[in-house]
Amino acid sequence: MRSSTRIRLIEPDDAAVIAAHRVRDVEAFRPWEPDQPAAFFTPEGQAERIDGLLAGYRAGSVWPGVVLAEGEVIGQITVGGILPQPYLRRGSIGYWIASTAQNQGHAGRALGLVLRVMTDELGLHRAEASTNLDNLPSQRVLRRNGFSPYGVAHSSIYLDGSWRDGLLWERILGD
Repeated sequence: MRSSTRIRLIEPDDAAVIAAHRVRDVEAFRPWEPDQPAAFFTPEGQAERIDGLLAGYRAGSVWPGVVLAEGEVIGQITVGGILPQPYLRRGSIGYWIASTAQNQGHAGRALGLVLRVMTDELGLHRAEASTNLDNLPSQRVLRRNGFSPYGVAHSSIYLDGSWRDGLLWERILGD
């Protein structure tokens, strides 16, 4: 049976469950994400981060979402760097799925849903993403959702003690 996947705007009450996922998955995410201060992994740290994301949402610069399976928060999907000007109209997507819910299609379905949000609610024309060169699972998710690689950002992110290259992805919305 295929489990349901939904997305919705993040809420302050999501802080504790997100913190629990991030504490459990700190080692699993180490190759893909920058180091974070200890407070990041606490419900209080997540509550502060969520407050900032919701402020960005109110300002129109970010659409911060959570990924749900069977009604439970299992990850996040965020459209950041939103540029709504008529001559730009783009946003950059980032996402993660808790290790307990990976390899079940949730990332791909959540990405498809957020692409609809970008088109229908945010009126954007272009979706962008970036992956670590070695993050093949995330690259498969992007390809399955119509993204194409278009370049390499050299030394673009500091991960696990060294600067790493990122593979840049794009999709024109409505195509």
